[in-house]
Amino acid sequence: MFSIVFLLALLAFSVTGSPVEVRNSPITLPITRRLAFPNVTDLLRHDEARLATFGEYGTHGRRDVDTSPHPIVPLSHTDLRNSFSGYTVKVIIGDPPAIYDLILDGSSAITWVGASAPYVSFSGVNTREPVAVDYLYGSFRGTIFEDQIDLGGERLIVPRMQIGVASTAWGIDADGVLGIGPTSSGLGTLQNSLDQTIPTITDRLFGEGSITRPAVGIFFQPIVPNIVNYGEITFGGSHPQMYDQRVRYVDITTTAPSSRYWGIDLRVTYGKKNILDYTAGVVDCGCTFIYLATD
Repeated sequence: MFSIVFLLALLAFSVTGSPVEVRNSPITLPITRRLAFPNVTDLLRHDEARLATFGEYGTHGRRDVDTSPHPIVPLSHTDLRNSFSGYTVKVIIGDPPAIYDLILDGSSAITWVGASAPYVSFSGVNTREPVAVDYLYGSFRGTIFEDQIDLGGERLIVPRMQIGVASTAWGIDADGVLGIGPTSSGLGTLQNSLDQTIPTITDRLFGEGSITRPAVGIFFQPIVPNIVNYGEITFGGSHPQMYDQRVRYVDITTTAPSSRYWGIDLRVTYGKKNILDYTAGVVDCGCTFIYLATD
């Protein structure tokens, strides 16, 4: 198994329904928690199943085995298909502009729509490039289109963004996925060009000059039962009001499989006691808890 998964910062806050500009360059958008599991045990089962996929995939787009349209993802305790638990963000795509509720996924690079609400746009251009992505919670098959994507403001409009449009989608309890993983996590998703990738939404915002750094910050509000839980995503950096310590940046690890995701090298201590030797792990916005290796 891979070594460790970190949960990103948890703090309570109120969030508005419109983009917030922070320190000129970074731009912040609200995200919403969708909690499908009623108790901690089910959350643990979900996380354990997600952890297994980090080592299971040769690339995020194509698994080493079983690439059927309805892949059977081996779960350690329970079948979690059609029970997505995570965060979503609203985006506007196409002409006429349509609002889509997309799952925020930090371990994949492809942004796509068409799972629930159909994709209808006069401005979309079909590239004829087939695309396929498998997730813990489902999968999709479709075609790459070029169309305008709007995250909610003049600085967050990306023209001719390459997005997937689903012909079939399974187990996705939303309109699609907003992939904010490393560009390399898209390897294997373009079916006619398995060794090629396409720019992520972060890549495009940086390339358009909308943000000055190709960085993404994510903030999660603590989970409170029976209420809507919020968070926020910041493109171009981090939101300084959401933390009280200096942010330190580190290189992506070169150790597989963590190197295929937002993986870092680190060691874990508790006081003066060493808990985990220097090793590689993954920062993942799809897990609720912190996990340490036992081997």
